[in-house]
Amino acid sequence: MPVVSAAVCPHPPLLVPEVASAAAPELDDLRAACLTAIEHLSAADRLLVVGSGPSQQQYDGSAGGTFGAYGAPGVCVGTGAPVLPLSLAMGAWLIEQTKAADLPRTYLAVPADASPAHCLELGREIAAGNDRIGLLVLGDGSARRSEHSPVHLHPRAEIFDTTVANALDHADSAVLAALDPDLAAELQAAGRAPWQVLAGVLETGLSGDLTYHAAPYGVGYFVATFT
Repeated sequence: MPVVSAAVCPHPPLLVPEVASAAAPELDDLRAACLTAIEHLSAADRLLVVGSGPSQQQYDGSAGGTFGAYGAPGVCVGTGAPVLPLSLAMGAWLIEQTKAADLPRTYLAVPADASPAHCLELGREIAAGNDRIGLLVLGDGSARRSEHSPVHLHPRAEIFDTTVANALDHADSAVLAALDPDLAAELQAAGRAPWQVLAGVLETGLSGDLTYHAAPYGVGYFVATFT
């Protein structure tokens, strides 16, 4: 089985202390959960980081990213041009805080509107490879969990996120594969397409463990590991 371990983390830029500034301690628990999950990938031979982006695109390990748009122009990742979308830049920043930073890595951006069938096929292709891969999947849940959310409260947001949380905890590829793209878009759940890539990988029989599920700013965040 080439994907020897996997992890799911969210990608809010507020995880970067220089972005969060005085509010940084509010996400200490989430940040710690993410770093622990990524440490779990360090036994692999290489990392593949999957997140949403404007188009499907692969990047090599030197690809750069910046948090200048979020008020921290001095925080950068990678040695190349800043081409990584936020999800992948956040993944790179998290990896750099762990011993998994020593592993070679590549990145895959998946369009936010990619069809479930396409995402599943991508996941199956990843699982069919020969390398011992540690897979990091970046994705946020609904951004409509409370009246203080980035977008106003939606009555189906909490149910959607609870469904995702349970599916991650049980490595339920069928439930993840069945997530409705239209509903996910309405709920502004940025993780839908990356999670469905994960669903294709989970068909190989990995088991899951959900270690974090909360909505501290009205956005659903999940951390999970798979072996």
